[in-house]
Amino acid sequence: MIYESIPLAKDLSVEKIYTIHYFEYCNDFSYPGERHDFWEFQCVDKGTAQVQADEKVHILTHGQVIFHRPNEFHNLSATGNHAPNIVVVSFACNSPCMSFFEKQILTLSDTERTLIGKIIAEARRCIASPLDDPYLHKMELRKDSPVGSQQLLVLYLEQLLIHMLRRYTTQVPHCVRNIGDPSFESSACRRITRYLEDHICESLSLEAICHDNLIGRSQLQKIFREEYGCGVIDFFSHMKINFARQLIRENDMNFTQISEFLGYSSIHYFSRQFKKLCGMTPTEYALSIKAISERPQNSEKDIKNGADA
Repeated sequence: MIYESIPLAKDLSVEKIYTIHYFEYCNDFSYPGERHDFWEFQCVDKGTAQVQADEKVHILTHGQVIFHRPNEFHNLSATGNHAPNIVVVSFACNSPCMSFFEKQILTLSDTERTLIGKIIAEARRCIASPLDDPYLHKMELRKDSPVGSQQLLVLYLEQLLIHMLRRYTTQVPHCVRNIGDPSFESSACRRITRYLEDHICESLSLEAICHDNLIGRSQLQKIFREEYGCGVIDFFSHMKINFARQLIRENDMNFTQISEFLGYSSIHYFSRQFKKLCGMTPTEYALSIKAISERPQNSEKDIKNGADA
């Protein structure tokens, strides 16, 4: 039997990597700005930062990333309130699909945060230059880097860009697309979602929601499935966990306090629900890009703000 290979298209290809940085800036840091003929993205891992892109000025918060197209003037400075941690990666990519990233400010998903963590970790393995020098213009490679390290660096970056492209350009399931999007909500759903927001810290039953909103059980389930593709209790669970993710990012409460604040019966039930809906435990979600990039030195036992079920 004669086997034939199939041609595989490469929709996105990173040709060169110029810089990879992880900066822990002071709260008065300011970089005057530059322009260059390759792509760059800046990602806030902690705090806030002010970024100028051509004539526009943006304030980026934790988990946001901004892309600068080739020859776009850009600068970066701390806002003066909190010392920011910033990831900066610059690279050459001439693939047509990169046009999507022009003038984009995106919010990282958990997968994308992990991929950036892997990029930083792999850069430390194969690049001898310090990753925290903002004035470095040429990185030096390590002579003792592990096999495949330089290749993985490019692959992780390509995977990150492809994941973002898919997430923002591919139609997502109805339930995910519509949650919190008023353009999709009927007046009845808007009224009930406002009620759920007002009671986000409580444990609501389907009967209580129907009673307080003067609506029948079957009708309530019908309009939520039509609008969101899921039942009202599933919707409320997603709403609670989304709020929990925000509280974890703010880092003002530990996991037990968040669980009690949102009306969960126990930290164990909260952790199970969180993992079910997010695909990771609260501890895993709490790990920043920096923490991910520094494995295996950091371990879950070093996370002091909670314990997972």
